Amino acid sequence: MNIEKLQFGTAGENRIADLFILKNDSGFSASVTTYGGILTSVKMPDKRGSIDEITLGFNNLQGYLSDHPYFGAIVGRFANRIAGGKFTLDGKTYTLFQNNGNNHLHGGKEGFDKKLWEGTSFDNGNEVGVKLTYTSPDREEGYPGKLSMSVTYTLTEKNDLIIAYEAVTDKATPVNLTNHAYWNLAGSSSDSIYSHELILYADNYLPVNDELIPTGEIRPVDNTLFDFRKKKKIGRDIEEAGGFDHCYILQKTDSTLSPAAEVYDPSSGRTMKVFTSQPAIQLYTGNFLEGTAGRDERVHKKHCAFCLETQGYPDAVNQPDFPSVILRPGETYLHTTKHSFSV
Repeated sequence: MNIEKLQFGTAGENRIADLFILKNDSGFSASVTTYGGILTSVKMPDKRGSIDEITLGFNNLQGYLSDHPYFGAIVGRFANRIAGGKFTLDGKTYTLFQNNGNNHLHGGKEGFDKKLWEGTSFDNGNEVGVKLTYTSPDREEGYPGKLSMSVTYTLTEKNDLIIAYEAVTDKATPVNLTNHAYWNLAGSSSDSIYSHELILYADNYLPVNDELIPTGEIRPVDNTLFDFRKKKKIGRDIEEAGGFDHCYILQKTDSTLSPAAEVYDPSSGRTMKVFTSQPAIQLYTGNFLEGTAGRDERVHKKHCAFCLETQGYPDAVNQPDFPSVILRPGETYLHTTKHSFSV
């Protein structure tokens, strides 16, 4: 196991963003920057032993400082959408920045993906990692309460990449954190995820309106285009579905770490299994990636990558029948997601 710390660049007010490169003896590596808590790179061998990049991102910090679709970032204070950019909590209405049409998305104008976190590396022998910390002040982006957070990335010798989130607050506030990595297990030269085979451990999903806000209904996936309970190629129903950008309700009743998804790419032989303590997972198939720039001057195509964002229910602050996403003083927000990779 090995960890290397580099200067990644300067991010506002001449503050240095660091890059931590985590490696194990199997040829697997993951890189994390303190800017946005971004997972900038994941590399691993394929079935022929060739090591390649399997995420979207940029070669340098400058790319992340420009507008981009949350490549690899920690998003929050509330991942996904809040309808109308408003919610009422304990009798008081809070107004948030509307950065997705009429709605609030992934924390607003300057969410956690645009903040400079503090990073400390660790080496425990059979695992290496970096712990990131950030304190979001009261009313940042309109949210109540000072939120003190840590996000810890850990790489194990078994090719597990674990992301552990923790937060406490001094006022009641919504909290829904996730990582927004874009994956293509076929490697950096691939322009499509259609042949990837996906399993989602979910019997139900949340239908959305034309602004991608949940309608409030929890609908069974049975006999629909949204059924991934058995291995299915992502491309099979993607056009008829208009692309996937939906939240799936996982087959679980508690907050233990349990299976959420499994993805297999036949061309490379790579498999990624996702386990989470969260109740839901958002499947997003890169529907808006067409023409987006990335590393090595690459211009991405629609559906060239997918996201599996473990989280609470979208717009739960405005949907009383959804599980609560409110963190209160004296409580601790805990969320762990594990990505297990194999060939």
